[in-house]
Amino acid sequence: MSNTPDLPLSGCGIAITRPKDQAQALANSVAKAGGEAILFPLLEIVPLQDYTAFDAVTADLGKFDWAVFISTNAVEHSLSRLLTRHDWPANLRCAGIGPSTQAELARFGIRDVLIPQDRFDSESLLNLPEMQDVAGKRCLIFRGEQGRELLADTLRKRGADVVMAESYRRINPQQDAGELKHRREQGRLHAIVVTSSEALRNLIALAGTDRAWLQQTTLFVNHPRIAETAMSHGLKATVATKPGDAGMLAALVEHKQEMLST
Repeated sequence: MSNTPDLPLSGCGIAITRPKDQAQALANSVAKAGGEAILFPLLEIVPLQDYTAFDAVTADLGKFDWAVFISTNAVEHSLSRLLTRHDWPANLRCAGIGPSTQAELARFGIRDVLIPQDRFDSESLLNLPEMQDVAGKRCLIFRGEQGRELLADTLRKRGADVVMAESYRRINPQQDAGELKHRREQGRLHAIVVTSSEALRNLIALAGTDRAWLQQTTLFVNHPRIAETAMSHGLKATVATKPGDAGMLAALVEHKQEMLST
């Protein structure tokens, strides 16, 4: 932890629960702001054990009108396999959840991507005009196993034929929350960043019934839906009002300033 008192997060221990390869950029930003970034991944992205179903639904990409990627993980784990077997059809329109997904698609040579402009989630994508008139369209959704059904369900209600292409799975690499509890009891944990509902469920499960330490620690989340779930379990949650790592860092800094002023 930084000993520089004039940095905005000096003295703050902040746990980041994203998968390790997705946590480093925010961890670096926290460290530059004077905080101690604690990498505590509650999700690990791993390949499927069997890709038979994925290969079958992606065998004829040209029959689809839309390909929708719900995350950078969906891009990486789908296209790294798919593009070794098939060319990307020129007429297949592509949509993603946000700029990170868009950038990952560009890495694979797909650059004309529809994304929302304000909040980056399924709801915002569904609000775009292009996602309203989909009656009779065939949509292929690239995602992980057991993902949210909102996107598929809404497109189906609007008349689209929706097929899932699941290309990865998520596991919890942690055995218990003892490290976080110990840090909290020592005064070395001040916030926990949680950016997925599944990570939150894993955190609550690890804490079990001994969760007084967790109830005393503010969670910083990126969506009101995650905050609602946290609060329904008696936890404190603050929603970052701006997207991305910059928005999360701003929320952390603002919270510390508010705490110092009270």
